Amino acid sequence: MQAKKRMILILSLVPFLMVLGNSMLIPEFPTIRSQLNISQFQVGLLITFFSAPAAAAIPFLGYLSDKKGRKIIIVPAVILYGIGGVVSGLASVLMESPYAVILGGRVIQGLGAAGTAPIAMALAGDLYKTKERSESMGILEAANGMGKVLSPIIGAAVALIVWYALFFSYAILSLPVAFFIWLLIKEPAGTREEAPFREYLSSMAVIMQKKGISLLFNFLGGMVVLFILFGVLSIISDIMETNFNLGGIARGAVLSIPLLFMSVTAYLTGLYLKNKGKYYKISYFAGLLTVSAAMALLPLCYRNALICPLMLAQLGFGSGLVLPAINTMVTSAAESEQRGGITSLYGSVRFIGVALGPPVFSLLQNGGITFMFLSGGAAALTAGILGFLFISEKIILQPAGSPA
Repeated sequence: MQAKKRMILILSLVPFLMVLGNSMLIPEFPTIRSQLNISQFQVGLLITFFSAPAAAAIPFLGYLSDKKGRKIIIVPAVILYGIGGVVSGLASVLMESPYAVILGGRVIQGLGAAGTAPIAMALAGDLYKTKERSESMGILEAANGMGKVLSPIIGAAVALIVWYALFFSYAILSLPVAFFIWLLIKEPAGTREEAPFREYLSSMAVIMQKKGISLLFNFLGGMVVLFILFGVLSIISDIMETNFNLGGIARGAVLSIPLLFMSVTAYLTGLYLKNKGKYYKISYFAGLLTVSAAMALLPLCYRNALICPLMLAQLGFGSGLVLPAINTMVTSAAESEQRGGITSLYGSVRFIGVALGPPVFSLLQNGGITFMFLSGGAAALTAGILGFLFISEKIILQPAGSPA
């Protein structure tokens, strides 16, 4: 058991590293926009061009991880993630108008990210059974959240050197993570069947037939939470700069608030769900309801800087209630042979949420700050109600081979 605990902690470096890909850049959006002379929408595309390729590549890499193994996908993916950062960094140094090539480097990074956190989640699911799996999902989500907590501050500190140093930092961090994963993580013993792709799809189809409705609404909840979180962070970063003249590490610290609360709440929620072995759907609904309430109050941030930390904390608290519950249900929906595919589909829709957040919130802002935040709140409330009505814990948590 201690060996498994150690491996989970090492494995948590993967989602920690992956979230730096977006969260380190967001506090520096005003600086990047100014340096590259681009619009708020264009700077938001730095997130989209990272997350959209990841969303597209994740299902394919999930299939490969089911057939070939998890580590053999994760390690090269982490290295590719670092290479993409080098491409964007060199473009910033060497080119007079580097924006297009920076986006190209972000695409490479996104393709690397596709083989990181979702496959790590599948590997964690392989290591633990359902009740213990809740704790491991909480640890991974907490690492994801802690990466988000520290990354705005790390990003602001690195940017004090020069703004494009952010891109080079990805390469510096990726190499030791790849080394530790390759050397210290041991996959559970067992053979992986080289089944034909059509047969693999058939087994996935059986899972979707039995558990598809519950899975789809779990996917929806995860996508909505990440869509709102990254949309809000991109807008709040701009508000802190333009309305309150807050920059650098101070702005990064404010943006860390929801991420800190999400990280701590995710870990504690994972422990609670592990001990109870139930209440996943209640945690899902309560979290999205909390997110919706925070979005209804966030327009006050536009005028009052003191309100902002409280509402951001509430947003993070709600997100931390939702994600471990979803992670456990999704990873428990399939056996090891299909778990990579299922978790990768889930990871894909999460990345879609991240990709859509900043540009969609930027467009919604044209209708006014209140309209923008209330629209996000309505999305969270709708996802929460639909999930509460249609997710079945009994069906999604039963062994894949059991009768429906």
